[in-house]
Amino acid sequence: MAENKVEVEPWVRGTHEEVPVVLRAVIHLLELAREDVRHWCSNLTDEEWNLSPDGLTPVAVHVRHMARSIDRLLTYAEGSQLSREQLDLMKGELEHPAKGVEVLAEFEAALTKAEQRIRAFAGSNLEEKRGLGRKALPTSVGGLLIHVADHTSRHLGQVVTTAKLVTTREVS
Repeated sequence: MAENKVEVEPWVRGTHEEVPVVLRAVIHLLELAREDVRHWCSNLTDEEWNLSPDGLTPVAVHVRHMARSIDRLLTYAEGSQLSREQLDLMKGELEHPAKGVEVLAEFEAALTKAEQRIRAFAGSNLEEKRGLGRKALPTSVGGLLIHVADHTSRHLGQVVTTAKLVTTREVS
């Protein structure tokens, strides 16, 4: 008889024990985002990636925004300002239609790179002050890292909800 395997969320799998707990939590959230996006979006058609049921933001826009905002937030956490390329990509986040396979590839690559960048903060002072955006709004390394998780989680919920809507009912 086949054993029922219950998949647990990344944060309770006992992984990344070598990484400090705050950084580990951020990495675990990004792993959950990767798994949920794969689960809910891998089989979407290009049309479904770009639908706006009831005026909701399309899945493609949310997933692209998650990838690019993670990059921007980590840039600020590293103490740098955004590059011209990052600014140009930010302006293009709302462009659609988008090809699902391209958005998914960008997201996967962003998460892989983000984990490496987050690991580089091991041993850093998370209280170290940082500025956010052109106005250099006051925050800290830790604040920015936590916001990577918080912001990604918020958009992930919207991705899952919208993906469910576009696959379960006809959208006008």
